[in-house]
Amino acid sequence: MHHFIGSYECKLDSKGRIMMPIAIKKQLNPIISKGFVIKRAVFNNCLELYPIEEWNILMEKVNSLNRFNKKNNDFIRRFTAGVRTINIDSSGRLLIPKNLIKHVNIKKEIVISSTVNILEIWDKNNYEKAIDEATIDFGSLAEEVMGNKDENLS
Repeated sequence: MHHFIGSYECKLDSKGRIMMPIAIKKQLNPIISKGFVIKRAVFNNCLELYPIEEWNILMEKVNSLNRFNKKNNDFIRRFTAGVRTINIDSSGRLLIPKNLIKHVNIKKEIVISSTVNILEIWDKNNYEKAIDEATIDFGSLAEEVMGNKDENLS
């Protein structure tokens, strides 16, 4: 599993390409030749960029769902809507499909943010709004999510 670090600002060009920031390219170097999957996020108005190996792990879980359950089929259909395989070119650019740009309302200013093993791609204004409007007390959330772990975090 590959872990990413950081949030970076960049720009979308008129053809829908992002020049990946150098710090992200360095983190992607070991896996860049294998390719990626880009999709709509489930909970946020952004895109998710999965290294192909991470996507394959996730698809193993999705594929284990019982297809004779209508809710499972509905979930799979919605989860995979708009999914595309994608590559980063030799210049370090990522071409985002137009329908995905439109779906998440990306303008020109972009934020690429790590969420451990995947990257989120946000319109900068939407990203800042999502961070600023978080009504959850993060300390309480951290305690609830991470505070009940039996193992020590180091």
